Amino acid sequence: MKQKLFTLLILCVFSTSVFAGGIVTNANQSAQYVRMLARDASTSIDAVYYNPAGLTKLADGFHISLSNQSIFQKKTIENTFPLLNENKYVGDVAAPLFPDFYAVYKKNKLALSFGFQPNAGGGSANYETGLPSFEIPISVIPTMLSQKGMPTSTYSANINFEGTSVFWGAQVNASYAINDMISLSVGSRMIFAKNTYKGAIKDILINPNMTTNPLFPLMSSYTGGLVSASQFGTDLGNAIRTAYGTTTANAGDTLAASTQNIEVDAEQTGTGYTPILGANLTFGEKLNVGIKYEFRTKLTLTNETKVDGTGMFPDNAESRSDIPAILSIGLGYKLTPQLRVSAGAHYYFDENATIESAPGIKKDIDGNLYEIALGGEYDITDKILISAGYLYAKTGVGAGYQTDLTHSLTSSTVGFGGAFKATEKMTINLGMLYTMYSSDAKTIDYSEYGIPSAKETYNRTNIDFAIGVDYHF
Repeated sequence: MKQKLFTLLILCVFSTSVFAGGIVTNANQSAQYVRMLARDASTSIDAVYYNPAGLTKLADGFHISLSNQSIFQKKTIENTFPLLNENKYVGDVAAPLFPDFYAVYKKNKLALSFGFQPNAGGGSANYETGLPSFEIPISVIPTMLSQKGMPTSTYSANINFEGTSVFWGAQVNASYAINDMISLSVGSRMIFAKNTYKGAIKDILINPNMTTNPLFPLMSSYTGGLVSASQFGTDLGNAIRTAYGTTTANAGDTLAASTQNIEVDAEQTGTGYTPILGANLTFGEKLNVGIKYEFRTKLTLTNETKVDGTGMFPDNAESRSDIPAILSIGLGYKLTPQLRVSAGAHYYFDENATIESAPGIKKDIDGNLYEIALGGEYDITDKILISAGYLYAKTGVGAGYQTDLTHSLTSSTVGFGGAFKATEKMTINLGMLYTMYSSDAKTIDYSEYGIPSAKETYNRTNIDFAIGVDYHF
């Protein structure tokens, strides 16, 4: 049981991606994106990430951009498993610091650029009341004991876990304008991945009442108060051996071993590389098209273990955590000199990535996710513009992927904000977005616990505030 619990706790780290494009990809990589949501044909400095070939449209000189987002999610899980103390669990995911930095040098037809951003992960999850998958293996103990003639009606446990996951990306691009219509780019991103796990499962308590059980008089001190499940199991194992004259392991020994306090303190790190190709096509004065393809990032994580009470974190063991390939296409069109509209489509090749929940155990991904985005911005004055956008994301995973810790949901996002030209060289961007997710549910087989099945439902909301500064010199 303790191994199953920690397997679930480990998966918690991979559920903290704060605004996923694909299964693990963070698509929100600039304040301009937050206020507009369709940046795939960008020819501004955030094109370092969204449309590298479009950087040849910048004015000659140096350009830099620094932005930060504060992102907050609320996840709600409901489970109808009848033995749980709670059937509704609410978790808060927070990423108050989510920075992006871009720098570009543009001269004539050539643009050289650098970007640094959190391409995956970046949040920390906190479930104050736990989760169904944490509690279900513990919640069945009272029923199992009662069925064996040891009346037990309640349980409690102290489960604490801190997990972080961030995959930083350092990206370089070279972009070149073949002519006024066509620009091409080639680039690479180096991913620095780090996951940390620190936590414990302690103080599993139950309330067995042995006063009416004549088989084990040695257990008569257990009269219905809350006691350590592990100690009860130890005493029960000894009582069984005394009563039946055997030294083999028994149900009491099994209970004692599976409910002992255990701790883990481990870290995983890895490095991967992402080739990136891009093209930008300009048709006249009004239409611009951006195309980008990011190859799959093959990423292997290696354990660095200090404490491993589970046996699941062997020092130097390896597991895969790829970042899927991405294809994006964007259109930008000037309706009037003051009004610009844009659209984008993104396809994430999630199914082809190898993402393991544990070494050698690949997560079940049935299909790929796609997104469609629409946005627009309007110049109120020469110094002030406002913008808004909408993004629809359709997940491709099946029921086999969905758990209370790692689930992917179809969603709709609205964003709005604006920009202020503080000087001829500096622009300030402000944005906010809100994501509404379509709930999903599946029926889970719990026959191993004596319950045929139960329904589990997943839902969440997401809000994001962004501020950024762009500077040209």
